[in-house]
Amino acid sequence: LVAYLAALAADPETPPLVLVTHHVEEIPVGITHAALVRHGRLVAAGPAADVLTSAAVSSCFGLQITVQRSDSRWTARAIVGDIAGE
Repeated sequence: LVAYLAALAADPETPPLVLVTHHVEEIPVGITHAALVRHGRLVAAGPAADVLTSAAVSSCFGLQITVQRSDSRWTARAIVGDIAGE
């Protein structure tokens, strides 16, 4: 599915795509922008590289999360303990 979405994102004839996920690993190559929403409120939005940071994703999920990008793919790992006291 991720490879199919990447092919769609790369096709200039494809209309704009909106992908909703809780897992950055599901974001295909070619997605240029991201938005983070927590409790129905926008936390961050803009170019994916600016939005999908460890600090922003940690704030959004209320957990310490390390976000990395390698070969145009994203990964996220939770760190034991939360930062929001939830």
